Parts: sequence; C-alpha cells; structure tokens
Amino acid sequence: MISLSKKSAVFEDSVIRRMTRICNEYGALNLSQGFPDFNPPYDLLAKLEDTAFKGPHQYAITWGADNFRKALSQKVEHFSGLSYDPQSEITVTCGSTEAMLASVLATLNDSDKVAIFSPFYENYGADAILCGATPIYIPLHEPSFDFNDAELEQAFKDGAKALILCNPSNPCGKVFTQEELLRISAIIKKYDAFVITDEVYEHIVYAPYEHCYIASLPGMRERTIICNSLSKTYSITGWRLGYVLAPADVADRVRKVHDFLTVGAAAPLQEAAVTALKFNDEYYKDLQKHYTAMRDQFLNGLCDAGLKFFTPQGTYFVMVDISEFGYESDYEFCMDLAKKVKLGAVPGSSFFKDGCSRYIRFHFAKRSDVLREACDKLKKIKILQK
Repeated sequence: MISLSKKSAVFEDSVIRRMTRICNEYGALNLSQGFPDFNPPYDLLAKLEDTAFKGPHQYAITWGADNFRKALSQKVEHFSGLSYDPQSEITVTCGSTEAMLASVLATLNDSDKVAIFSPFYENYGADAILCGATPIYIPLHEPSFDFNDAELEQAFKDGAKALILCNPSNPCGKVFTQEELLRISAIIKKYDAFVITDEVYEHIVYAPYEHCYIASLPGMRERTIICNSLSKTYSITGWRLGYVLAPADVADRVRKVHDFLTVGAAAPLQEAAVTALKFNDEYYKDLQKHYTAMRDQFLNGLCDAGLKFFTPQGTYFVMVDISEFGYESDYEFCMDLAKKVKLGAVPGSSFFKDGCSRYIRFHFAKRSDVLREACDKLKKIKILQK
C-alpha cells in the first residue's frame, strides 16, 4: 500500500474549480470560476501568432526571459512608482498561484504562523498548510469588510510572521484604502513582520476607488513580497504567466523554490506578452470602462431579481446574500442553482474561516449577451425558495 501525505489530507480540492465541473455536468452558465469569456487584445494575439512561427520554443531563463522582466519592471514602475531590478528582484512564474506558493515556501517554516484576512481566496489556507505553517484568520467585518486594528494586531501578538493580503480582494471586492494600508503597515513594522500581497486585480478597480500598493508606503518595500499575474489584466488566464517582486535576498529564495516547482514559465507566451506589458495608459482606462459596464449590467440584474449583495469596489466578483432562501448549506444551494436555474456560483463557505453559509459568489467577466442571459436566468432564482 502507498502511504499518503498527511498534509494533502487536511484540505479538499478547489471548490471553485469543482463548480466549473458541475456547471459542465448540468449545462449551467458558469459564473463560478473567474475567467473572462472574451479574447485578449488583438495586438497581443497578433504577436502570439508571429511567435508561433519565429519562436522561441525552448526554455527561457528559469526566472523569466530577459526582455519580459525588463518590460515588466518598466510597467510596474509606471503604475506604482516602485523600481525593481529585473536581474535580481523579479521572478516570472506559472501564474500567480505558483507565485504565491513559491513565496510562501520560500519564507515560512514548519510551525510558523501567518495572518490571513477572512473572507479569503481558498488557495491561501492550502498554501500555508503545504509549507507547515498555521493560518490565523482575521475577520473583515460586513458590510464594508473593514478590519479591526486590535484583531489584526492580536494575530501578531500570537506569533504571526507575515500577512497574506489580497488587494483588491477576492471574493468580496474590497479595495483597501491608503489609510487602511498605512494602519496595516504600522502593525507589520511594529512586529518586524512582512506582507505577501496578491494584486492580480490591480487594474480592475471602480471609480472613485483607487489601487494603492502597500510596498510603496514608507518602510514597506523591504517588507513586501508582491504576487501578481497577467491573467486578468489581458484576459489570458490560460497562459499562466505570473510573477513575484521582492528584495533581492528574498527573490533569490523564491527563485530556488520556483526552479524546482516548475523550471519556468512558457517561453513563447512570455515573448508574446511583452507586447501587452508595453500597452499605453489608454488600454487600462478602456479596461476599467469595460469592467464597469459589465459590473453595472450584472448588478442591475441582481437588483431586478430582488437579491441582496455587496457592491464590489474592485475585481469582477460579487457576493450575494442567500439567507432568505432557507438553505442550511450554501453548497446545496449552488448545486440546485446549477441544476434548476442553470447558473453556476461558488459557495461562500469556501472563503470564510468559520464556514459561513449565507453567501455565494458570482463573477461577471462575461460578454454583454452572456450577462443578459445570466440576468434572465436570475429572474427564476426564487424557485429555490424553501
């Protein structure tokens, strides 16, 4: 008999990805797993076609092709004001999922503790467990998902070594203000800790909110590891291009972990993506307008269906309150939603430390005609009332 890992028994498969399989099984419109259904920008596709014939087709340098890292460094500095040396402080990974795992494995030891805001993206807990660390969850309080300074500080009094910070936040759509990030950074510095950020939705923020990089605040660059990706910004979730920005000594450790996890991200995709990294500001302004229109269309559909929800400040997710439907299990609700209403959603309990079953999460990164179909289906949601 094969003896199995105790770590792999502690957590389940991804509920988000499982809901995609359930949508496929029941023919439901998939608003669960968050990937756009529209093509990447034309110039990016044209460069990909060109690269398919011209290459490169062999391994890039393990921590990323030189031209990709240089273009990325320039793009990061343009939007954040932060300068990262492409030769020593940037690591290109297979998506932000690997970026986060490599960062956690490079910095946390067995028996270490790591603070995580709840609700949280489901990977964070699994990442902590895989490296032997213990998560300490700090609640974000509804309806605005604010944190309490004393509760956050208590996590560090209890021994937390780091904070995993998703900003803008998946699943609740919160965009942390500069004032909130200053409060977080004060606690981080007080306890000589550090932050691992997940900033994949940095360019999907709705007015009047603005994205602020915690690494740009006084004394925080050397205490911050930034995990990010190109997936959401350029509608290329399947390309699996992510990256880690960190001080050189930390990046060296991340690179060693990354090397033995995946060797490197796909060379031809890096070559093509350099084109996107050089897009001008108009692209990002149009992106914000595009997502604002999708958000407004879907939220109007939720209103027409008589549903209660939290208006997202960023990301392309919205959390909907299902407590009125009388279900004890949000997973059972999502199963019935897929079977009877033909809509896919993610049970909110997968994002909460306490297994809260009052919410589900939809995503709205869909074409207008698809969102119109989704809104029509939402009108039937009351058939699930118990």
